[in-house]
Amino acid sequence: MTPLTSSRARRIFGGWSANVAGLLLALTQQIALIPLFLKYWSGDTLSAWLTIFAAGMLALTLDAGLHGWSLNRFLLFKSRADCDRRTDRFYGAMLRLYTGYSVLLLLAMLAIFAAVAPSRLLGFSSEPRFDLSFAIMVLGMVLTLPVNVATALYRARGRYGRIGGLQALGLAIGQVGQVVGIVMTGSLLVVTIAFVAGQAAIAIFLTFVDVRRQFPFLGRFRGRVSPRWAIAQLAGALPFSVTNFVELGLSYLSVLLIGFFVSDRLAIAQWSLTRTIVNLLRQVSFQTTLPLAAELGHDHAIGARDSLQRLYVRGSVMLVLLAATVTSGALAFWPEFFAIWTHGAIPPDATLSITLLLGTCAATPALLAMSYANYSNRGPLLLRAKSMQLVLFVVLALLLIPRYGPLGAAVALIASELVAQSAFLAVVIVSETLQRPLRYALVLLAMMVTIVAAGAALGEAISRLAPGRGLVHFVVECGVWLAVVAVVASPLLRASIREKLTSVVSRI
Repeated sequence: MTPLTSSRARRIFGGWSANVAGLLLALTQQIALIPLFLKYWSGDTLSAWLTIFAAGMLALTLDAGLHGWSLNRFLLFKSRADCDRRTDRFYGAMLRLYTGYSVLLLLAMLAIFAAVAPSRLLGFSSEPRFDLSFAIMVLGMVLTLPVNVATALYRARGRYGRIGGLQALGLAIGQVGQVVGIVMTGSLLVVTIAFVAGQAAIAIFLTFVDVRRQFPFLGRFRGRVSPRWAIAQLAGALPFSVTNFVELGLSYLSVLLIGFFVSDRLAIAQWSLTRTIVNLLRQVSFQTTLPLAAELGHDHAIGARDSLQRLYVRGSVMLVLLAATVTSGALAFWPEFFAIWTHGAIPPDATLSITLLLGTCAATPALLAMSYANYSNRGPLLLRAKSMQLVLFVVLALLLIPRYGPLGAAVALIASELVAQSAFLAVVIVSETLQRPLRYALVLLAMMVTIVAAGAALGEAISRLAPGRGLVHFVVECGVWLAVVAVVASPLLRASIREKLTSVVSRI
């Protein structure tokens, strides 16, 4: 059995290391900062911030699919003799197209904000400077969109670690600014500006400084952009546009829909916080797939089918092990964590959290299929699957949110993803990629059920036996649970056992 090459392993694990740093900072942004915000803000102001943050993240999905399209073009160029020259010309032209598109999008947003006040539409008329904060967040995120062409080039050339590290640095800068801003002023506007400033600083550095250092063959970005060429690129990028919006935007769109249909501000905060934690679980899995998908896309581009199959199966197993383990721990300790996290100001909803956690875990294997489809230029397949998911979500959300509130949004999110991505897109990708797709699916399902059930049962037992109350009890039970999991997983530290398991997995 052919192992991963050392260079490929270094690229993949380098990308994972950088993504871990980014995810830890995302945990700080969306978990550690919440208690600090609650110290200086009321629940209504926190709901306003979570809504503004969701709008900013939603704005990042409006890149017209140009990131995914550029990435696939850069991967295609790698198989050509004049790779650097083609990459240089395409990069310059795409940067011009991205910039022009972002300016048009910015003008459209300004016109919308002039016609409709977000505070009235979303029910935050009493929140000072909500409209200005909302506009700064959305417009600031739109202005960072051109950096996506640089990030596509980094990923296509195997620089996952560097791009992940720089993006993590942007988050860190923004978080320091948020802490200073809220402690000194308590202002929603200042916190928003601090967050946007960190993202903008890294985007400027990447676009105008670092990309030239990393890729000296890039010229002065003078690629010619004709109307016909621009239309062709936008048409080619359409499937990736739909995919990007659906994949990253639906959970944030749900926050805005709940704000529109539900008058209870506490319900908005409850949904936003629960969705935040579950979305972090999903992002851990999604970020794990990115270095794998880039390598799979490379194998697809050069026709290395055997290598592609082995890496796909091994990557799927690692993904399920990670997602199932994290889900089992979250199921066991979620109620205590939520109470400590919010100081008891916002009650947890057990049904909502269990629905989101189990549904997200069940949909995890399909994330690798979706990422691989993005990196292998499966535009028509992505367009069909993600359009189906978008339509299902909108229909279910409009039917269920007015009646069931946040739980309706959870059902809409999970059901649309399981039907469109797991039952359609993943089935097509796995059937085309693997020789024994049914065995592959059954093995992953058995792994997932076993790990989630065992981990949750272990957590429940430890919770009953652990001493102390409140924060002390929570820390003790989490520490014991992690120690037991580490002991169970310790045989994997032995190279001989890893090689045997790898051999078994590769025969799935």
